[in-house]
Amino acid sequence: MAEESPLMAAIRQLQQSLATLQDAVEHREEERKRRANLEEELHRVGADRSQLAHALDSAEARGARLEEANREVARRLVSAMETVRTVLARQRGAA
Repeated sequence: MAEESPLMAAIRQLQQSLATLQDAVEHREEERKRRANLEEELHRVGADRSQLAHALDSAEARGARLEEANREVARRLVSAMETVRTVLARQRGAA
């Protein structure tokens, strides 16, 4: 078998180096795409979180308003029942 000339050895080594460099470039590009996808997903999650936080705040505010309305209705019912009892007591006394 003939020995490889220094020029051919250098060319082979250069080709191997170029192939290694190409692999590294492709790997870096894949990592860049993965990172971009993760950043995009993180942005979507942040937006979803913001929307959910707003919805929760709105629901809590509505719950507080409903609670207040419930207390007011209960207060008015008690007042109405007392008025009915007073009227009935007066009618019994007058009869």
